[in-house]
Amino acid sequence: MRYNKYLKWFGVASTIGMLLILLGGALVTKTDSGMGCGRHWPGCNGQLIPDEITAEVLIEFSHRVVTGTVGILIVILAVWSWKAIGHKRETKLLSILAIFFLVLQALIGAAQVLWGQGDFILALHFGISLISFASVLLLTLLIFEVDQKFDADRLSIGKTLRFHTIGVTIYSYFVVYTGALVRHTESELSCTDWPMCKNGDFSLPSNFWEWVQMSHRTAAALIFIWLGIIAIHAIRHYKNQRVIYWGWIIAFILVLLQVLAGAAVIMTRLNLYVALAHSLFVILLFGLLTYMVLLVSRSKYHK
Repeated sequence: MRYNKYLKWFGVASTIGMLLILLGGALVTKTDSGMGCGRHWPGCNGQLIPDEITAEVLIEFSHRVVTGTVGILIVILAVWSWKAIGHKRETKLLSILAIFFLVLQALIGAAQVLWGQGDFILALHFGISLISFASVLLLTLLIFEVDQKFDADRLSIGKTLRFHTIGVTIYSYFVVYTGALVRHTESELSCTDWPMCKNGDFSLPSNFWEWVQMSHRTAAALIFIWLGIIAIHAIRHYKNQRVIYWGWIIAFILVLLQVLAGAAVIMTRLNLYVALAHSLFVILLFGLLTYMVLLVSRSKYHK
């Protein structure tokens, strides 16, 4: 049907918009622009549109404009999808999650501006936005499934891969949180070497910031190994199911790029473009993992 064509484009635009929100939020954090608009929200420095534009004001205000605009798109997408493809079992839940977590991340951002938040609370901000992004992404994929452009309904996934899929996705959220905590506690350069903290020394961290940094590195190393094991399993046992086969290969490539970008962040002493690339790989990996969970939830079971 013709409306499905427009709905597809709307879904793609909303997904790209959510990606921009996440990258924009990362840019705000990495450039210390969170107070670019002062303690004012939704206005900026006491004005609806600021007349004095600094780099920090531009970054923070642009992020707010993008978030508000994309928020409207997502509400429209959720309602439109509910009416157009509400018969697909995941549609209504994903529509609710997309809107709920988008609003939640906006409220946390507003609370930080107005009253300030602790580092451990702020670290949740990126993860909450990730859930909204994943919901919009999956909703868009459901729209594309309607006319059978690609079919992921006839899959047969065993117990081992089911366990790993759900487990590594949940664990990835913990890795994301530890990475966000590194940023918000300003622990990025507490360890100036890689992969060890300092000078190749295997000794334990000596202060809070080093513990935060090395905890994230350890968590990232574990997910790298875990995804490598899953990719090998998929290559050995799922060659005839291309979406599973290639899905896990791409997941491993993304986590490899994520690790390399993380190392490059340290080696380049927080180069902004490298840091944003690191965030991008995290976003894409989490979106892919949630899609693999969706496939598991609707696949046939075999031992």
